[in-house]
Amino acid sequence: MPRSNRPRGRKPGSGDAVEPDLSTLLSGWRHTESKRDGEWNVQPVPAAKALKVYLCPGCSLEIATGREHLVAWRADGVTGDAADLAARRHWHTHCWRLK
Repeated sequence: MPRSNRPRGRKPGSGDAVEPDLSTLLSGWRHTESKRDGEWNVQPVPAAKALKVYLCPGCSLEIATGREHLVAWRADGVTGDAADLAARRHWHTHCWRLK
């Protein structure tokens, strides 16, 4: 049988894999933002993990299930981390940017 000369492509795991940079690894993780009213912990919620309906405090409209959004809570609260975490709120991404 004659040999085929067409390229076969690379085999998976050939050692030339591109390593993701730090910003790619950290995307989607909790971070801290400064707003007019202080420091806030902000964590994105992807659409696949948005399983409940929430009320956005920015616009007072519902955040539907399956819609990506943000969860925010105080990072500089005086009542302690547990109380700040219990007071977290779910925001539309757009509404949070306008805050």
